[in-house]
Amino acid sequence: MTFDVRPLSPGIGVEIVGVGISPLDDPGEVARLRAAWLDSGILLLRNLGEVTPAQFIAFARQFGEPEHHDQVQFTLDGYPTIALVSNIEREGRPIGATRAGRNWHSDSQYLRTPPSASLLYASVVPPDGGDTLFANTVAAHDALPAARQRALQSMRVTYSRVRAYARSHPDRPPLTAREIANLPDVSHPLVRTHPETGRRALYVGGVQHGPRVDGMDVQAGDALLDELRSHATRDAFAYRHRWRAGDLIMWDNRSTLHCATPFDESRFDRLMLRIQLAGTVPA
Repeated sequence: MTFDVRPLSPGIGVEIVGVGISPLDDPGEVARLRAAWLDSGILLLRNLGEVTPAQFIAFARQFGEPEHHDQVQFTLDGYPTIALVSNIEREGRPIGATRAGRNWHSDSQYLRTPPSASLLYASVVPPDGGDTLFANTVAAHDALPAARQRALQSMRVTYSRVRAYARSHPDRPPLTAREIANLPDVSHPLVRTHPETGRRALYVGGVQHGPRVDGMDVQAGDALLDELRSHATRDAFAYRHRWRAGDLIMWDNRSTLHCATPFDESRFDRLMLRIQLAGTVPA
């Protein structure tokens, strides 16, 4: 099978044309697909139609090992590696995470080993709103003056899911004692080196992960993160995706940021299926 690679925007992302949800048979084509993903930060596949959980998992395994989601109440029944992002309710409660990710972030930066990649498949989408924004943090790092790059390279950020959870997710039940015990604070480099490409990227996650710059007072550290996040999400590095049912996007959490946008949840349903792939400790 051959496929075409089409840029989504000047700064980030490609659309893959000619690839469906079935895993590729040719190892050379898998390598080519992976190279397109690593180079561009995000892959988009359109018009996949209905995708079964088994198909979604098999596709994801071409790029890494799916991880169990850390909040089991938001997973698909019988599939602990597939999380649901949805406002649809069953027995008076949403079946998935609601209002998730509405700040610029890289997934699960509060973990010691954040995921290498995340995949999101659109099953039900609203007619308006609910877009996802993406930004290329490698390109953003490379655009900084060399002296600024050197100054940032030795800095670290401590993330605390527990500290930020109640403020970031007031609509969700509090973390349980077990969840709190499984979410110790972690420190990661502010500039991380991609383990596969060797390129450096700004690792400046959003407020929902409770970041604090090590060795700086809170106000100064927050100002620095805000400045770098604003730089990294400029139009030159960004892409806005308008979802259609049957779309699948995979993004590289080591070289991108993303941000969900709101929609009218009182009028429209949205159902997205999400898988994240095992990563390595940021270096």
